[in-house]
Amino acid sequence: MRVLFIAAELHPFVKTGGLGDVSAALPAALRAHGIDVRLLLPALPAIRAGMPAAKPVAALPPCFGTHTARVLAAQVPGSDVPAYLVDAPDLYQRAGNPYADPNGHDWPDNHLRFALFGAVAAALAEGEIDRAWCADVAHGHDWHAGLMPAYLAARGARTAASVMTIHNLSFPGLFPAAVFRDLALPAGFFAPEGVEFWGHVSFMKAGLQFCDRITAVSPAYASEICTPEFGCGLDGLLRRREQVLDGILNGIDMTLWDPRCDGTLVNGFGPDELAGKRDCKRALQRAFGLHERGDVPIAGIVSRLTEQKGVDLVVAAAAELLSAGLQLIVLGTGERPIEKALSDLAAAYPGRIGVRIGFDEAAAHRIIAGADMLLMPSRFEPCGLTQMYAMRYGTIPIVRRVGGLADTVVDVDTPELAGEPTGFVFERAAPADLVTAARRAAARYRDPAVWRTLQRTGMTRDFSWSGAAQRYVEIYRQAVAAVR
Repeated sequence: MRVLFIAAELHPFVKTGGLGDVSAALPAALRAHGIDVRLLLPALPAIRAGMPAAKPVAALPPCFGTHTARVLAAQVPGSDVPAYLVDAPDLYQRAGNPYADPNGHDWPDNHLRFALFGAVAAALAEGEIDRAWCADVAHGHDWHAGLMPAYLAARGARTAASVMTIHNLSFPGLFPAAVFRDLALPAGFFAPEGVEFWGHVSFMKAGLQFCDRITAVSPAYASEICTPEFGCGLDGLLRRREQVLDGILNGIDMTLWDPRCDGTLVNGFGPDELAGKRDCKRALQRAFGLHERGDVPIAGIVSRLTEQKGVDLVVAAAAELLSAGLQLIVLGTGERPIEKALSDLAAAYPGRIGVRIGFDEAAAHRIIAGADMLLMPSRFEPCGLTQMYAMRYGTIPIVRRVGGLADTVVDVDTPELAGEPTGFVFERAAPADLVTAARRAAARYRDPAVWRTLQRTGMTRDFSWSGAAQRYVEIYRQAVAAVR
């Protein structure tokens, strides 16, 4: 089976969240299951620089606001996964992240940038760009690929099936109605049964409306998005299409995230030998200017600093978390008021709170390895990978019971749930509930035998991509059957 994997991010070149990690790991896992999977990526500066040997496959006519565009063929470095790059300098050779300028403002022509991306995906899947290859399934990820199923549907007869994966429904790819005329879609597609969403154009809705199968990145999130609370206005559409919606929990790269051989750490460690983790903790306390005390647990946060991630709850609860006997370390970037509030807390509590605004992959590894606990009080969390990284590194997660957090963390005090306990779970997005969970964790930390059992349970869980890849193979077969 041939699968075109369509995504705007790829770790380590471009990553704003979990999508970059998924794009790096899932295609390789699919190839291990016998799938001929090839990536389609926009030729963003970091991606183009990371694949300098890319060769031209086809030139594209001027379209979607670009004067010169072509498709290149490349190989993902360090992998056997082939890649195609949409090389359109007018649209993609820019500073900033894939969607916004260096100041965080969305590019005003994003509708053109990702319309071209979706149109190339459809044409490539149908064998019209690389004459030596076509796809049985075009697998798009989030709104950036949302027009791909619409362009396939607009063709009428087609050979490629389409699958859309929802990584975060709260980013709908929403644009004014006036942009519809730039998208080269039939006039009838601007309708409630098409790409129209409350008088606007939604790329996410386009993907969900026209694709053959839908997946979400965890079973709990697949259920949640069918409700008004989490559905972002698309819950009605998702309920209507519930028979083709599945939740498949993301995996993690168990080689990249392995505390026994992680080159970013001062010392390695494993589930049966945790001395190296104590070394990592001491190094972390020194790096963030915290008091070097082995008896005081560190609670780490490695996250986008946003309300969605519940970081404002940590700000509100900081004094009480410290009174529970914790030290706090934060790494991330996000909403400016939250960034400032965290920096102010670090200044107010020297030696007890360490904050680094920005992101550094090696620092993320060192925090997850050296911390004792991980805080993830998300208001919603489609999957979350950080809690899986944390468990792999013997760092106990404290999470809210939403989405993939609910699917992966078993609470210590809820034995009726299936599975061995791995962390601490709370219900409401409220500072008091977070503090209560943190106090429960601090109490368990003071019992070394209980804490070691929690650590070993998490560290020996299988979070690899193999099972998820097999599920996707089944979804691909169902999608193909729906088309042929």
